[in-house]
Amino acid sequence: MQFVTVVRAMPGVTRIALVGSLATEKSHPKDADVLVVIPDDVDLVPLATAGRRLKGTAQQRNCGADIFIANPAEEYRGRICHWRECRPGLRMSCDARHCGQRPRLHDDLDDVTLRVTLIRNPPIEVWPVIVRRCAVPRDVEELLLRPLASIL
Repeated sequence: MQFVTVVRAMPGVTRIALVGSLATEKSHPKDADVLVVIPDDVDLVPLATAGRRLKGTAQQRNCGADIFIANPAEEYRGRICHWRECRPGLRMSCDARHCGQRPRLHDDLDDVTLRVTLIRNPPIEVWPVIVRRCAVPRDVEELLLRPLASIL
């Protein structure tokens, strides 16, 4: 919930949604996959900071987190870079197509893409309104959606 609370206040953020295993009935989801819709010209540094905090919280439970980025035209742009330092040529293992062109954007589109239908209709939208397009796991409902509903 803290991630959503912080990110929804960032300039340009128009939508936040759950798109991965947290939107399924898996008893032990391995990670939090979050979709954030944000214009192409918005600074991603604050979002990357919030994403690293989310990932750190998830790692305490032996899980991970990925922040997927799409723009308001429903075009998938990539994920938030998980490195604390992100700049061209810093990491030989970086597989971003345009490393550093947009700071903090990891556009590894050869490995990961999101379908436009998923961007348009994610399983669970958490901001600006809560929308459930699937059976929501009880813990997600109780620990995330219910508390968010009280502050939206």
